[in-house]
Amino acid sequence: MIEIPAGEIALRDEGTRTDWRVGVGAFRLAPCPVTRDLYAAVVGGVLGSAGVGGTREVDGASAGVAGAAGAAGAVGTAGVAGVAGAAGAAGGSGVAHEADTEDAAGPRTPVTEVSWLDAVRFCNLLSRTEGLQPCYSGGDDPDALDVACDWDAGGYRLPSEAEWEYACRAGSSGVRYGELDDIGWHRANSGDGARDVATRAPNAWGLYDTIGNVWEWCWDVYDPAVYGPYRVFRGGGWNDHPRGCRASCRRKSHPTLRVDDLGFRLARSL
Repeated sequence: MIEIPAGEIALRDEGTRTDWRVGVGAFRLAPCPVTRDLYAAVVGGVLGSAGVGGTREVDGASAGVAGAAGAAGAVGTAGVAGVAGAAGAAGGSGVAHEADTEDAAGPRTPVTEVSWLDAVRFCNLLSRTEGLQPCYSGGDDPDALDVACDWDAGGYRLPSEAEWEYACRAGSSGVRYGELDDIGWHRANSGDGARDVATRAPNAWGLYDTIGNVWEWCWDVYDPAVYGPYRVFRGGGWNDHPRGCRASCRRKSHPTLRVDDLGFRLARSL
């Protein structure tokens, strides 16, 4: 994972025309969104729905795990060995969700059709797999309002919205950190689907696909007074026009939404 230095970011909501500044502590962020091969290696294509800690062991889930982690480039060199045992130890049951990992797209495309709740469950499972303290608790509320994050835990988590934009910009101040066709997959060049990660130019801090390819879930509730439990996602996707593929573009939906241009990226606190 890439270490992001501490700093400050000015956020803006275009709908309400409000601006606010947020201090960002140093943290780690994956260079790419979570890929289909990493997701399938960790959870075997399914996630439990019995709370954030709920998972279900899947036959063959541990096959090729370390190789998938390395190929994905999302976790680094630590590997994710021992997935089947960790999944069993995590406990839980319930209806399982089969992520979008087995269609025509390749294993190095970003995983999609994952909800915000699916993403935080994945973070906890991967944390347990690597012997790290999970960040998330709760998850029984269908609106996910009971999910809490321990920011001091050492495990994997979603980035905050401020962390996400700060890292996406990587010190730049424009609409995006480069020419759109050079840095991202969007409606005019994607060929009607997500593309392999890290096949467009990275930003100055070595992060790929923060603009275009797939939107990425963030931790934050968008505006609880107006939209209730809706969570933020950022970055634009393969089906978006240039206006959606900007560092400042904010969108939101219910934490159970699953759609074919929305994934997530892993973060860790320092």
